[in-house]
Amino acid sequence: MTYDDVNRPEHYAGTKIEVIDYIEDKGLGFCLGNAIKYISRAGRKHSAGMDDKEKEIQDLEKAKWYLERRIFELKQGMS
Repeated sequence: MTYDDVNRPEHYAGTKIEVIDYIEDKGLGFCLGNAIKYISRAGRKHSAGMDDKEKEIQDLEKAKWYLERRIFELKQGMS
């Protein structure tokens, strides 16, 4: 399989279903879509200066942030 940093990044496309296709199919919207994105790539995208465990933790914290943001939106009556 051929990967491309822009159109088909390995940290999202290395599975049977691409994350963006799942997010769009489910109509998850911005916050939930981003949570799924970060959960899906946790531990798979490498960053300079961070080991795999640190990057996985960072991605899971980002996912948590987006989940908390969506909960806030719902509690505030925002769509």
